[in-house]
Amino acid sequence: MAEHILIRSFDLDRPRKEVFEFFADAGNLELITPPELNFRILSDQPINIRQGTLIDYKLRLRGIPIAWKTEISVWNPPYSFTDRALKSPYRQWIHRHNFTELSENRTRIEDEVRYRLPLEPLGDLFYWLVRRELDHIFDYREKTVAEFFAEKSIENNE
Repeated sequence: MAEHILIRSFDLDRPRKEVFEFFADAGNLELITPPELNFRILSDQPINIRQGTLIDYKLRLRGIPIAWKTEISVWNPPYSFTDRALKSPYRQWIHRHNFTELSENRTRIEDEVRYRLPLEPLGDLFYWLVRRELDHIFDYREKTVAEFFAEKSIENNE
């Protein structure tokens, strides 16, 4: 039975506090998730994020509806937070978000996802497919976050 780890990071020319606040707004999850997943937050918004907050979502993966429920298990603004799936298609899903201040106006966003596939050990036969999907989701996320903050910079300079 294998625990898989996905680690991604990228740098953004924005202050850590601003970047953290963007990720702390659960409403932004819909913006940074690929549209083909039809990701929707079911919990009433705005959501006051803190340790113990529960968030319900729904999405479609290859046309299959999926219910997802996470708990914010660690809340350490503006440095990090961790969400843990209580209900998902994964046997385990623990996603740690880290925000490192590289300079006054530059932040490194680091994601570490520890996950286990369903139906272990049989589910591990599909690791390559799941990993490809996760890479696509995190590639989209990085691109969308960078575009969001680039547009925000343009608006602030006008």
